[in-house]
Amino acid sequence: MTTTELYIIRHGLAGEHGSYPNDGDRPLTPEGIRKTQQVAKRLVELGLEFELILTSPYARALQTAEILQATGLSQALETSVDLLPQGDFEAWFSWFEGWQSADRRALAIVGHEPDLGQWAEFLIWGEVRNRLKLKKAGIIGINVPLDDPIGNSELFWLVPPKVLL
Repeated sequence: MTTTELYIIRHGLAGEHGSYPNDGDRPLTPEGIRKTQQVAKRLVELGLEFELILTSPYARALQTAEILQATGLSQALETSVDLLPQGDFEAWFSWFEGWQSADRRALAIVGHEPDLGQWAEFLIWGEVRNRLKLKKAGIIGINVPLDDPIGNSELFWLVPPKVLL
């Protein structure tokens, strides 16, 4: 069975809610940058490589994705409005099916909670159970089959950042 490794990554530690007039402008804190860099370096040490990093255009997610790319985890980085908070799973999933059908093997998406945990649950169980909680700079790894992935994907990694630091 053909599968794609999907790495779902939450953005690193960012400034406080309400600290910027536009929430999309909230950047990573210096600690968030440092920890995200450490996580990225550890992922490289583990031999991970993504064909693409797809990220929310919000500053904190884009910074996280840029750190991942700068560390050598991927040559390619794109933004997607589908990964914004309260993003459009159906639109993203339609894009993903097309991307996956081109025989792609490893994708990282960077975004926000609670969406990312819910999207992972939908792929794994076919429903949202609100059980998977993704810490900032945490990662969920899912094997997503090409055929009939909703409810049939396999969780292989649920890693809080402290495990990688």
